[in-house]
Amino acid sequence: MEAEGRRQILLLGLVVILALAIYRAWSVTSVPPAQSSNGASNQTMNAERGPAGPRSKSSGIGAPDVHLNALEADRPKPVESQRNLFRFTSPRRPAPPPSTVFTPPQPVAPPGPTAPPGPPAITLKFLGLVERREKSERIAVLRDAVGHIFYGAEGAIIEGRYRIVRIGAESIEMSYLDGQGRQTIRMSGG
Repeated sequence: MEAEGRRQILLLGLVVILALAIYRAWSVTSVPPAQSSNGASNQTMNAERGPAGPRSKSSGIGAPDVHLNALEADRPKPVESQRNLFRFTSPRRPAPPPSTVFTPPQPVAPPGPTAPPGPPAITLKFLGLVERREKSERIAVLRDAVGHIFYGAEGAIIEGRYRIVRIGAESIEMSYLDGQGRQTIRMSGG
């Protein structure tokens, strides 16, 4: 019982201290301004209270000085402007007027005849090389897009329209039968 009584006394003391703190804070912020007929008496009252007074000018709590005559004065009217508060750039200046110098248009030459298109590319793949030692001859193995396999030595005609011009170690050179469309095909192996 003794512990409970101490707890109640302590709690009552805390409530009293809290109530005093709230009252002090409320009374300092809610002091009504002094009612007077002229501003001179307000200034003399503030001077009499001195810097330690609760309503001194240095504490910043005193009544603000309101100039009612300034509220009734004429004000300048707003003017139209090009200012945009939501842009970070300055407004662009207008472009200078165009020059009056006349330049005649240049005549456009008609395009010349285009070169005739060459023959289409050779679509064969160079798969590998077979060497015959007894004749010291190289034979190229080729495959078309469908999967047919062709083979031939230098000068051989493949598929009735291509000629093997030269066989190298890693590539062959082929052309059409008439000698046009010469193309080098590298070994792909697959």
